[in-house]
Amino acid sequence: MRNIYIDNISLEETKPLFFDKIKIYEKKETIPTEKSLGRVTSSFVTAKVSSPNYNAAAMDGILVRSCDTEGASETTPVILRNNKEFLYVNTGNPIKGEFDAVIMIEEVEELLDGNIKIIKSAYPYQHIRNIGEDIIKSDIILPSNHTIRPEDIGALFSGGIFEIEVIKKPRVGIIPTGSEIVESYKDLKVGDIIDSNSRMFEALVTTYGGEPHRYSPVRDEKKLLRENILDAVSKNDIIIINAGSSAGTHDYTRALIEELGEVLVHGIAIKPGKPTILGFIKNKPVIGIPGYPVSSYFVFEEFVKSLLKNMLKQEDKKDDLILATLSKKIFSSLKHKEYIRMTLGEVQGKLIATPLNRGAGVSMSLVKADGILEIEKNREGYNLGEEVKIRLLKPLSLIKKSIVVMGSNDPIMDRISEEVKLSIAHVGSFGGILSLKKKETTIAPIHILDEKTGTYNIEILKKYFPNNDVYLIKGIKREQGLIIPKGNPKKIKKLEDLVEKKLMFMNRQRGAGTRILLDYKLGESNISSDKIIGYDREATTHLAAAISVKTGSSDITLGVRSAAEILELDFIPIGYEDYDFAILKESLEDEKVVKFIEYIRSEKFKKIINKIGGYKI
Repeated sequence: MRNIYIDNISLEETKPLFFDKIKIYEKKETIPTEKSLGRVTSSFVTAKVSSPNYNAAAMDGILVRSCDTEGASETTPVILRNNKEFLYVNTGNPIKGEFDAVIMIEEVEELLDGNIKIIKSAYPYQHIRNIGEDIIKSDIILPSNHTIRPEDIGALFSGGIFEIEVIKKPRVGIIPTGSEIVESYKDLKVGDIIDSNSRMFEALVTTYGGEPHRYSPVRDEKKLLRENILDAVSKNDIIIINAGSSAGTHDYTRALIEELGEVLVHGIAIKPGKPTILGFIKNKPVIGIPGYPVSSYFVFEEFVKSLLKNMLKQEDKKDDLILATLSKKIFSSLKHKEYIRMTLGEVQGKLIATPLNRGAGVSMSLVKADGILEIEKNREGYNLGEEVKIRLLKPLSLIKKSIVVMGSNDPIMDRISEEVKLSIAHVGSFGGILSLKKKETTIAPIHILDEKTGTYNIEILKKYFPNNDVYLIKGIKREQGLIIPKGNPKKIKKLEDLVEKKLMFMNRQRGAGTRILLDYKLGESNISSDKIIGYDREATTHLAAAISVKTGSSDITLGVRSAAEILELDFIPIGYEDYDFAILKESLEDEKVVKFIEYIRSEKFKKIINKIGGYKI
């Protein structure tokens, strides 16, 4: 008795029927970091230690106390005594004792008595790599759902991560079927077919991050196939049954899936690949894939690949599309969506597309293909000379650009990037505005105080964008204040203590909104920046400034409360400021930008803000 197809529904209708029944995959495992290449992080990874974890010389030269070098010039050189007023250091050496600056060896004149002469004074922490210059303890090294690369492994070790939790590779059971299927070319008889599909599936599963478990070919015996299916279901997360899905007298796949579980679809309106079966046994997805090699490939790409990407929390990215001109007319059935393998070539600057053999059993057409032309159901084909979209196979483009964000730093941007992928550069608020002006960024986070009006961000945008071609998306209010050591050993109470107590300060880079706020507050208090020790020391992020306080290279810095809380430091509040997002009008309809705005308006984001502390919506 022959089977019949119960369906011939479109791919667009089939996918929701199948994927909406898939349970959320939540298996995780902890593995050694050195073995994590290519794995996917299950959650964001934060550094356990800072890198470097000590203040280090950034140059070969001599280690000095900056106060001992004051007044050095060509007319009034300073002589320093060896091993008392200076020490020789190499790049990477730790900073010892009370020494607080490095002078490059090129700027040192060695004297016959072993002492040295300098003609230029040094400033505190000159040519010294501060603790945490590369990585700060508690920094997010990698986001969640991130595929780990070689360079990531180096960063993980630098941050003290020797084990890492990753998403467990989904196990895929692969059962080739058919009495004609053999595993060796030796003693090959007429009618024998070497099993190639399951080997291709193994490679595809591995490529897409799964763990393949291939069974030896199963003869066309219902009892034997039943035993193998039950074994595969008990040991795997996805089950592929190759061949036996058609309408032949020995095609048992559909009957067994139905007997052991349920069949959702048998027969999809695609060519090649119509006899595909989609079902579930014990809540595990089972895919019956046709035996022809080309059919096998396309069905795998549409369903198994998507399943694996879904389980590994990765985007199921499509290959790049390119326009090309057809070299011949192509006919297609109105009943199916059809996949045509194409070769491509450039002729006088024009890309020409030519179809390859369309047979479902011609595996070499996949090897030779440069791209795929998809002809939708209900379309008869394309004419000679018509311009069509080709999905490229050579080379595959797996990179999709994130939103470029250049401007002011805040720890919350890393949290936003967990939901909306961002490519972030910390260039300060003014740097962000200039980048936006030059159309080098999509979003510019800014917090620039206008001293005349006491408002944030609006006046600066009016100045730089007089044609009103920019939007200001209101973001968050964040609390700025003085970040000081836990327990406040120096009894710091106010900004004026910077000068009164001769405190070592860590500033932010020029153009940063926090530096602008500092200068505004200094002006209010009639404090000259020249009197602040360390005013010219610069950190590019709030955490970098705060870590200098944590490690003792600074007594105080100005920054956001969240940075103080992350590093368990004390905080003296100054007030709230507006941290907003400037976006060009032409970018506002970009779907990535829309997603960004939707997220910062969401309840989920509000909960994160409230949990961290130091912020208001």
